[in-house]
Amino acid sequence: MTLGYFVTGTGTDVGKTRVSCALLHAFGALGKTVAGMKPVAAGRENGKWRDVELLAAASSITAPYEQMNPYALLPPIAPHIAAEQSGVDIDIAVIRQAYLELRKIAEVVIVEGIGGFLVPLNDHQDSGDMARALGLPVILVVGMQLGCLNHALLTARAVRATGLPLAGWVANRIDPQMIAFEENVLALQYRLECPLLGVLPFERVPDIKRLSTFISLSDIVPGYR
Repeated sequence: MTLGYFVTGTGTDVGKTRVSCALLHAFGALGKTVAGMKPVAAGRENGKWRDVELLAAASSITAPYEQMNPYALLPPIAPHIAAEQSGVDIDIAVIRQAYLELRKIAEVVIVEGIGGFLVPLNDHQDSGDMARALGLPVILVVGMQLGCLNHALLTARAVRATGLPLAGWVANRIDPQMIAFEENVLALQYRLECPLLGVLPFERVPDIKRLSTFISLSDIVPGYR
């Protein structure tokens, strides 16, 4: 049985790629074959899409690039605007087919969203529609900083409105100077009503394999030991 999870965040630059890679390493440590997927990437650096490269490095199998990243857009802006400027129409059916192909070769597929959960992909669909088309339980990455409580609770409400299960959440410390960090984590534990899968410490240059040890899979893996 292939496991799949959709990783979303409370916004942009909150650590979705970091957490997605950590999840890949954590599942890999269980002996699973793992594949990362970034359906839509916007913003090329030095000729590469950095998030896709990191997910590929954390994967244990090699998949065709177009399956891991069906839409690679040049401008580092909102995906629907980047797609329009590039003359591209983001088609969720294409993304779903790429995901199904990855399922054939990996036991675990981690799909990283783009931006926040409701970021538009085209004129009539958003990232939430993509997650629903894939039918995956959602893991929420909360960038721990001032204002994260409201962002996290609104995102959780949006996820549940799609009918998808919120499998768990990860607290990613992106502001090392955040006041009352532990109290904010506790407030979200009480209110999000889903398992806390891990608390990742701040690291300016992250060691993803080490960070994966802060992730607990016991609440989301059937038959976990």
